[in-house]
Amino acid sequence: MNKLESIGFSDWFRSRLDADKASDHDIARVIAVHKDRYSLTDGIREAFGELSGNLFYSANSAIDLPTTGDWVYADFYDDDTHAIIHGLIPRKTLLKRKTAGKLVDFQLIAGNIDVAFIIQSVDYNFNLGRLERYLVMVNESGITPVILLSKCDLIPQHEVDEFISSISNIAPHVLVLAFSNLSGENVDSIKCSFEHGKTYCLLGSSGVGKTTLLNSLLGNGQFETQSVSKKHSKGRHTTTSRELIRLENGVTLIDTPGMRELGNLSVEVGIDETFPEITEFAQRCKFSNCSHTSETGCAILSAIKSGELSEQRYKNYIKVTNESAFNEMSYFEKRKKDRALGKLIKSTVKNKFR
Repeated sequence: MNKLESIGFSDWFRSRLDADKASDHDIARVIAVHKDRYSLTDGIREAFGELSGNLFYSANSAIDLPTTGDWVYADFYDDDTHAIIHGLIPRKTLLKRKTAGKLVDFQLIAGNIDVAFIIQSVDYNFNLGRLERYLVMVNESGITPVILLSKCDLIPQHEVDEFISSISNIAPHVLVLAFSNLSGENVDSIKCSFEHGKTYCLLGSSGVGKTTLLNSLLGNGQFETQSVSKKHSKGRHTTTSRELIRLENGVTLIDTPGMRELGNLSVEVGIDETFPEITEFAQRCKFSNCSHTSETGCAILSAIKSGELSEQRYKNYIKVTNESAFNEMSYFEKRKKDRALGKLIKSTVKNKFR
């Protein structure tokens, strides 16, 4: 195995190299991003890097810039302690979410992920609605999801089985594993699920045990963790940046900071893959432009009435779909919609008190 293959380089990336850039520069992978600085490795050398002027000024948005997991064209200098990044190699996948604020832009989470471990704990953190949102984001990116239930030592096995059953109802084709960082239960099963040469990432809210799991997988205490609040059973997350780590079994893994909010943008594919049964019912609707809210001949509403489809599942689908449509609007379109809503409210209040 050559040095690049040891950190995840494959024929998929090799077939998409720019021949001129590949001959003029080295190939490296971004292992961490620190604001405007990058940590790079080619499998042997590691260096801090920065963007070339041409790459920086030609970028139209955050998507045009490197993120953790990306493959880049780079030159190493100063005894391999410093590097200049000259370009991005096409991505296989990109995990991202919408940024907050006025601009329609993205926050990049990680690039070239094969499998995403979505972690929820079986205490306060468990939330099927949040889990569905993670699945939408992962499915939209073309990444394979695996759901991990942490802290399973806190509850009896029959309750763990109930959690797994509830997840299987919304994601029947997704692998679910319950584990405990404290007892070590099923940590080896997680290790055995790794496939050589693939890149994995850990996703989940703060305090679900991502960094502790990472230390268990590494077999050491390399990454700092903090104590769990006795009052709320909440861990305080310590991961503040995304970092790519190499494991002994030949896989690479990226730990990510806990995410309180998940923004979605243009996630039609992710919604369809996360709610496949609703998409299937929608194809049976009488009208092709059915909004699935009140129309006669709506197959989704009929399925809810007959009990074939969960009403809560449908509500989650509508919520995510409406949010996606709203996020696709430009800032000015959103302002126009907000003003129209404000006028409607004022008019309604005025008429009420006449």
